[in-house]
Amino acid sequence: MTATTFVHRQSAHCESGVVSAMLTHHGLPLSEPMAFGLASALTFARIPIVKISGMPLIAYRMPPRSIIRGVGKRLGIRMRFRTFRSPAEGMTALDSMLAAGRIVGLQTSVFWLPYFPEEMRFHFNAHNLIAFARDGAGYRLSDPVFEAPVTCDRLALQKSRFARGLMAPRGLMYYPEELPERIEFQRAIPAAVRASYRIMMQAPFPFVGVRAIRRLGKELVQTAQRSGGDYRYFRLLLTHIVRMQEEIGTGGAGFRFVYAAFLAEAAGILGDHRYAEAADRMTQAGDRWREFAVQATRMAKARDTVDPAELATTLDDCAAREAAVWGLLKAI
Repeated sequence: MTATTFVHRQSAHCESGVVSAMLTHHGLPLSEPMAFGLASALTFARIPIVKISGMPLIAYRMPPRSIIRGVGKRLGIRMRFRTFRSPAEGMTALDSMLAAGRIVGLQTSVFWLPYFPEEMRFHFNAHNLIAFARDGAGYRLSDPVFEAPVTCDRLALQKSRFARGLMAPRGLMYYPEELPERIEFQRAIPAAVRASYRIMMQAPFPFVGVRAIRRLGKELVQTAQRSGGDYRYFRLLLTHIVRMQEEIGTGGAGFRFVYAAFLAEAAGILGDHRYAEAADRMTQAGDRWREFAVQATRMAKARDTVDPAELATTLDDCAAREAAVWGLLKAI
C-alpha cells in the first residue's frame, strides 16, 4: 500500500489510533479498541516519586509506546524504531520515507503543533501521529485527535519531533517491517486479557492496579486530615487528578470505555457472551469514574463542601466494579 491510498481515521486515543490506522493501511485490519486491548494497555497507577507539575503521577494506561510495542509483540509484528542525533538527520530520514511512498508514525510534542488550538497546547512529548505525504513546504499528517488530515510546516514539525524534557521524542519514527498474514484472535485475545488481569489484580506493588484505586481514596482522606482545614493543596491535588483522568489524552474513564469496546468486539470474534457481560460491567465502571470526576471538580472549585470520605467511597466503588470485571474475565 502506498501513502496515496492512506485513509485517515479519527480515534479516541493517539497511540492506539495510530497503530490501528497504520496496520489497517498495511492490510492487517485492526480496530482501535482491539489495538488497545491486545496491547494490554489498561491500568491504574499512582506513583508518588514521579512528579507531573509537582504532583504525583496518576496513570490510567500503560506508559507511552507500550501500545505500539505491545501490539507488535502480541501479533508477531516486527516494528522498526528510529531515533536521531540531530533534527536535520531526522527530517531527512522522514523525507526519504515519504518520497518512497511510505507512511510513518511519529512521536511529537503537542506544544509545537500549530494546528492545535492554543488552549490545547501543553508540554506533552508523547503525542503520536502519522506522516503520509509532503505538501509543498509542509507535511500532511494524520493526527488521530482531528476529524480530517492536517498540514504542518517543516520547522514546527521539526520542533515537535525534537522537543526536550520528560519523554523527549528524539525524533522517533516507526513503521512495520514485517507483518503476519492474519491475526490469530483465538490465541491473542485470551493472552492479552490474562496479561491485563495480572496488571490490575496481581501487581506486586500497592501503587498499581485495583489496590491502587482503593489506596488513592484512603490517601485523599489522609491528605485532607493533614490540611488542618486549609484545603488549598487538597483542591490543587483534586484538580490534578481530574486533569489526568479527563483531559490528558483519552483519560481514565475514556480508557475504560475503549477497553469495554475491545471486550465487546472480542465477544463477537470468540462467540462468548461472557466477554459482552464484562464489557457492560467495564462501561459501568467508566461511568462511575466520570461521577468521581464531577464530585472532585465541584469540591476543587469550592462549589461543594470538601468531603474526602465521599470521594473515597466512590473510588472504592470504582475499584469494586473493576475487580468484578476481572473476576469474570478470570473465570473465562
